[in-house]
Amino acid sequence: MVKRIDDPMSKAKPEFTERIKALLKDEEDFMEFCEICKIPPQDTIRCNTIKISPEELKEKLEKKSWIIEQPFEEYPEIMIVKSKLLPGELGKSIEHILGYYYIQEISSMIPVLILNPNENEFILDLAASPGSKTTQIGAKMKNKGSLIANDVSIGRIGILSTNLQRCGVTNVIITQHPAENLCKRLEGLKFRPDKILADVPCSGEGTIRSSQRTPQTFSENLIKKLSSTQKSIARNALKVLKVGGELVYSTCTHAPEENEAIISYLLENFPIEIQKINLPKNLKTRPGITEWKSEKYNEEVKKCVRIYPQDNDTEGFFIAHLKKLKEVEGK
Repeated sequence: MVKRIDDPMSKAKPEFTERIKALLKDEEDFMEFCEICKIPPQDTIRCNTIKISPEELKEKLEKKSWIIEQPFEEYPEIMIVKSKLLPGELGKSIEHILGYYYIQEISSMIPVLILNPNENEFILDLAASPGSKTTQIGAKMKNKGSLIANDVSIGRIGILSTNLQRCGVTNVIITQHPAENLCKRLEGLKFRPDKILADVPCSGEGTIRSSQRTPQTFSENLIKKLSSTQKSIARNALKVLKVGGELVYSTCTHAPEENEAIISYLLENFPIEIQKINLPKNLKTRPGITEWKSEKYNEEVKKCVRIYPQDNDTEGFFIAHLKKLKEVEGK
C-alpha cells in the first residue's frame, strides 16, 4: 500500500496553482502532478564509488533484506530502496555512517551526470552545501584533479565538510564566498575551471513532495529576487570559465523566470552554445519552454530539460548544459 501525505496542492496559493496548470500539458497532466505530490519521495541512494562498488554495496544491503533496484543500466550507482524501512533507518545504517552511500534524490543526481566530471579536471561547484552533488563529483573524478566546493553560508559549510569527510573526498578545497564574488576572484587570479556546476539557490517549486509548505509560501517577489541573483551567478561563472569549458546550470524549481529566462539571457548576451542533453531513455524529460506569459525566450532553450515529478516518480528539476566558445568581453 502506497503511503500518502497531506495534499499540499489543496492548500496552495491560487496563483501557484494557476502557474503549475499553465506549465503543464492539460488538465490530466495537472491532476497527475497533484496526485504524485500526495506521495512521499522514494528512498533513493547513490553508491559512493570512492569507497565501494555498486555490486558490493547492493550485496551488503540485500543481506539486510533490503530490496534494491537499479533503474539505469548506465549508472549502477543509482539505487532505489524498495523495502519499507523504519523511520530513520536509511540514515542510521552502518553503510551510511561509513560513507558507502549518500541519500540523494534521483533528479538531484542528474546535473552531475550531465557535467560528466573527469579525472584531472579543474571543477568548480558554486553552491555546494550540503554536498550531495559535490561528493558525486568527487566520486566521478576518483579523487583526482581539483575540485573547489563553495558555499556562501558558514553554517552550511560545516555540513558540507562533514559530508565530504564521511564520503572520503580528498581532492577538494572548501571556500566560503558569494558565488559571484568567488568567480571574480578566480578570474583575477587567472584560474580557469574546465567545468562549473551552478546548482543555484531557487524557489524550490520542484520539491513539493518533501517540502509541503512550498505551495503555501509561494511569492512572485521572491522569484524576481532569486532570478536576479541567478543571473548574476551565471554571468560571472561564464566569465571565469575557460574557453571550451562547460557550465551546467540547474534548479529544483519549475519557475521559467529562474530557468529558461536565465538561459535565454545568457544565449543572447554571451559567446556560448547550448548543448543537447543525453540521458537514459527510461528517464522521461520535457524540453524547455520558449514562451511564458508575455515573455518569449531564445528557441535554443528547447535543448534544456524539465523533469516533472509525475513523469518519473521523482522531485522536479531544470537543467541546462552550456559551452563557452570564446572569452567574454565587458559583460
